Amino acid sequence: MSDDYQIDIPPSFFAVYTDARKRLTEPIGVVRERYEVCEDLANHLVQHAQLLHHVEVPSESEILQRIQAGLETPDAGVAPAEAQWIVRRLAELLGWNPL
Repeated sequence: MSDDYQIDIPPSFFAVYTDARKRLTEPIGVVRERYEVCEDLANHLVQHAQLLHHVEVPSESEILQRIQAGLETPDAGVAPAEAQWIVRRLAELLGWNPL
């Protein structure tokens, strides 16, 4: 059986689903699905963060904190560790300092 998955998952995302013994806590298929969701969400949030930065909130760190707070609500659909990863990835995409 070959693995035809073409997307490289960064080590930083694997860390979200790795225990202290460096083993995945979820099946690889779940990790792949969650990575795609989180990466898409980070990319989707770029425009929103840029808009906030130019119109409403001048501080990059405040924008990232607000977005993380929103992602950490129960209705957001992501785990707290995923929310942290999404905000770090968002900062990376924007060229901002991470929280």
